[in-house]
Amino acid sequence: MTSAVYSIISVIIVSAISLIGVFSFGQGVLFRKKSLLVIISFAAGAMIGDVFIHIMPQLGAGGFFDLNISLYILGGIILFYFLEKYIHWHHHHGVGEAGEHATHPAAALNLIGDGIHNLIDGMIIAAAYAMDIRLGVATTIAVLVHEIPQEIGDYGVLIYSGLSKVRALVYNFISALISLVGASVVLIFNQSDALIVMLTSIAAGSFIYISLADLIPETHKEPSESVRQLLGFIFGIAVMALLLLVE
Repeated sequence: MTSAVYSIISVIIVSAISLIGVFSFGQGVLFRKKSLLVIISFAAGAMIGDVFIHIMPQLGAGGFFDLNISLYILGGIILFYFLEKYIHWHHHHGVGEAGEHATHPAAALNLIGDGIHNLIDGMIIAAAYAMDIRLGVATTIAVLVHEIPQEIGDYGVLIYSGLSKVRALVYNFISALISLVGASVVLIFNQSDALIVMLTSIAAGSFIYISLADLIPETHKEPSESVRQLLGFIFGIAVMALLLLVE
């Protein structure tokens, strides 16, 4: 298969994760807090592993690693700090209180922020596949495992903002499908090495920020589960390392 086909399939799979939120409310047994934090630990390890085992070496091997790459990585960190600070992650942290205070505008704001995030995810995945198939697979896994807790949070925000479970699920899925637009943009302009390198570097910055600023701090809230969380983190890195063995 071509990198374009891999990109589209991967983005569709990642988009489908938006449906996972339905299992976390009402039925609820699949995502107890302690288990979710182990998943978050794994996601943090996978994202850090992708950066230092796949993305950085790939950029270095291609002779692209210079000051511009460092600036792109910093740009990715700044971009996701902005998304977190103003339109995205702070809603997730407020899910517990949202039953009393959240309104429909909060749901709309969450969908806008999530749509932007998904657009970038689609571009990142397609850019990774354009550089190397294994890099694309590794990046897809890193995005995928991060999306599990994130999509649960998104679904929770929509529910507590007053939407029905069905509407929340549909809106969240539509938002997730915006990643196809991001992937398509990269596929159309995939002859531009500069664009691919820039997006891949931004992906590295975003993964560093998300894992260190969002995911790992969350795991500290359950110190009694430190061993399981540490093992999950190491396993996430190990999965990225094992992908090096895939031809």
